[in-house]
Amino acid sequence: MRIAVVGGGSTYTPELVEGLAFWQLRGGAHTVVLYDVNASRLETVGRFSQKLARTMNSDLLVELTTDFDAAIKNASFVIFQIRVGGQQARHDDILMAAKEGVVAEETLGVGALAMCLRTLPPILEMARKVRDTNPKAWIINTTSPTGMITEAISRFATTRCVGLCNIPREFQMDMARHFRVEPERIELDWVGLNHLGWARQIRVDGKDRLPSVLDSIAKNYGPRLAPGVDFPISLLRGLGMIPSQYLRYYYMTEEMVERERAASQTRAQEVMALEKELIDYYAREDTELKPVSLSERGGTWTSRCAVEVMEALTQPEPKTLVVDTLNMGAINGLPGDSCVEIPATVNHRGIFPMAVGDLGESIMGLVRHVKSYERMTLEAAISGDRRKALIALLNSPLVPSFGHAERLLDRLTRRGLL
Repeated sequence: MRIAVVGGGSTYTPELVEGLAFWQLRGGAHTVVLYDVNASRLETVGRFSQKLARTMNSDLLVELTTDFDAAIKNASFVIFQIRVGGQQARHDDILMAAKEGVVAEETLGVGALAMCLRTLPPILEMARKVRDTNPKAWIINTTSPTGMITEAISRFATTRCVGLCNIPREFQMDMARHFRVEPERIELDWVGLNHLGWARQIRVDGKDRLPSVLDSIAKNYGPRLAPGVDFPISLLRGLGMIPSQYLRYYYMTEEMVERERAASQTRAQEVMALEKELIDYYAREDTELKPVSLSERGGTWTSRCAVEVMEALTQPEPKTLVVDTLNMGAINGLPGDSCVEIPATVNHRGIFPMAVGDLGESIMGLVRHVKSYERMTLEAAISGDRRKALIALLNSPLVPSFGHAERLLDRLTRRGLL
């Protein structure tokens, strides 16, 4: 089985290669082709990945190429993990948002619009080429903003696409540690959109234990139970569910803007420093093990999720996984071709979202609000239409007023993104 990785020079890649090497030892993938436009970085990351696979006594072949057509040829899966403009563009996005006093997170609000404006044109071109030259291949998307990019590919290129986020998986692992059970015994009723999800139930061996988790949070405070749970217990009890950590930007907007303003450096600057450290490590002759600092890069478990979904797509036995996929009626009140993040049944026949039904008044209004913003953002990014971009910003719950939206639009225009 041949797997192509678009953005193979990413510092994430060795973690992905490690997961593929384990899969190869179980009879799965035999070749992974790393593709990147940055030949120097590809060489450094790729050579280290080859050493890593050998150290694991795996027969996984790790090939390197700067030829996209060669990378995707005969691939069963094509993984998208690109970042157009790199961390410098992300840094510029954060500064732009900070000057307007709005949330500067890259997967939400104006940050996600800027990401889509840069990313959608090239990624849709690549997705269509995969569809036309290798129509049986599945695209596994981890490119941010994951839900929006996955929806664009699924609507405008190929429905053989699924998006993956580490947040539900990390929460599952946190709950497994809390209950001291194997992760497979934890089943999440996870509903919503990418970076806008809630756990409505936490089932251990089929029994909902969410009430006891809320009691533990009240006694022990959330972050000590699960690092992403950083909400007042009164909010959690009022919802009767546990939100994704990204809901802090919606439920605690002023606090998050102030936290970003008070930070000594942007998250992009932190990542740039960490990436330099990782690249230097990968380039050393005496290194062959995955560095511990890779977990600080963010996105922990994403690579494992990718291997899990690829393996499930090759097996007849269905497996339930939380993925980003087209709604197709699973959540009432959302378009069928909108991307949602929910449990789905996955096997060799495809990906089938599980029926969720009504989300309830406590969260449905926010979900519909954000989905409207997301769909307008996709229209703006694909068309380059300033008017649509303005309405997309105005539709975001994280943009306080028309004045903010208009000034942000001007900043995007001056940067050449519109």
